[in-house]
Amino acid sequence: MILVLKSVIGACLVAFIGIVFGLLYKGIDRKLHAHMQMRVGPPVTQPFKDVRKLFLKENLVPENAVDWVFNLMPVISLVSVISILLYVPMGVDPILSTKGDLILVLYLLMLPAVCMILGGFASSSPYATVGAQREMVMMISYEFPLAVTIIAIVWRLSKIYSASNIFTLQFIAAHPLWNNVGVFGVIGLAILLAVLLIVTPIELSKIPFDVPEAETEIAGGLLAEYSGKNLGMFYISDAVKTVVMASIVVALFFPYNISQYFSFPQYVDYVIDFAFFLFKAFVVIFVSVTVVRTSFARLKIDQIAHMLWVPVTITSIIGLLLLYLDTVF
Repeated sequence: MILVLKSVIGACLVAFIGIVFGLLYKGIDRKLHAHMQMRVGPPVTQPFKDVRKLFLKENLVPENAVDWVFNLMPVISLVSVISILLYVPMGVDPILSTKGDLILVLYLLMLPAVCMILGGFASSSPYATVGAQREMVMMISYEFPLAVTIIAIVWRLSKIYSASNIFTLQFIAAHPLWNNVGVFGVIGLAILLAVLLIVTPIELSKIPFDVPEAETEIAGGLLAEYSGKNLGMFYISDAVKTVVMASIVVALFFPYNISQYFSFPQYVDYVIDFAFFLFKAFVVIFVSVTVVRTSFARLKIDQIAHMLWVPVTITSIIGLLLLYLDTVF
């Protein structure tokens, strides 16, 4: 009973942390984006105000929409991204460290996009339908290089360690691959890191990859008919997913902690490692989201699909081959 209670409290705490820091990162991203364009920008707390305002508004459902699908999709999207945080080490061991692996994380990572697609189709809006079609094309395109990147790292670890939990993020974070590979392996990991940093803003549908929600083209696309609490849940889901993607990058490539260099009590070490994790996550978001969306204009859907299927996929396979060569030489 006590163990169950601790798990429930821990899950609620992780959800709270994911939502708060997701919205905070979104606010910082908007502020830095504005300053990089020589604008003042909104305050860092603006996302919190936006969510509060949305949850005070009424949910409007289109007349011809499939009501239950339209209203259910935001809930599933938010639950799925929060669930991923239960498997991700954030400076400390995750709550469900032994209950799931990277394959499950990949499936959960797909759910928010699937929910937005189904919600868009269920709304019966032509704008949302176009956005849903674009989201499907993007999802089909980025899943392959993302899977290659993750599988390559796990496969290389399997050549070094024999463990039943080698597919878990906790195991990968506890055994940084940089320490166990040669020159070919280091180059391969650097290439796979670049691929994952490219996939991150696409997974998050951020500029220049925001074609499913392009306001200037399709009036908000997938979210054109959403409002009130439903839109608020999708908004929070996007914020938490930003933390999730940054956390996955950190766990796969930068899992190092700094508490080992200090002589503090264990609970202070947890705080230090968690703070360092937040810093690393912010750096990942800044590099892969803020800088990219400030530097580029929106791409067309055919440009994004071609980029993912050809140069990005080929690059990820090259990274995999270099990891293989590292086992040979």
